[in-house]
Amino acid sequence: MKQIQSTPNVHGWERAASIAGGLYFLGKGLGRGGLGGILQLAMGGMALARGITGHCEAKRVLCELNEQAGMAEGTSRSMPLHREHDQQLKDNAQAATATATVTGNDSLDNPPTGV
Repeated sequence: MKQIQSTPNVHGWERAASIAGGLYFLGKGLGRGGLGGILQLAMGGMALARGITGHCEAKRVLCELNEQAGMAEGTSRSMPLHREHDQQLKDNAQAATATATVTGNDSLDNPPTGV
């Protein structure tokens, strides 16, 4: 069985709000009953556990994904395409369009007929 690392990642006001919200939803769930009450009890229990333990697995996963996205963005910025090859790409684009003929027929104003 996999053991979950329970490093605290919920602190301060966030932790206090989780405890307060958890107690609120537990009280609302007990008073309501039915399926809605069960859902409120579940939400309250999860929020209360988050506040008491100071650990939120969903927050850990989101922070990890955000970190990975930041690293991927940093890697893409350092790719050679953005630095050394810019001028070469620009020169190639200008050479390719230098021989293009403009007919004056804007397809938005004069759409082709018979299509």
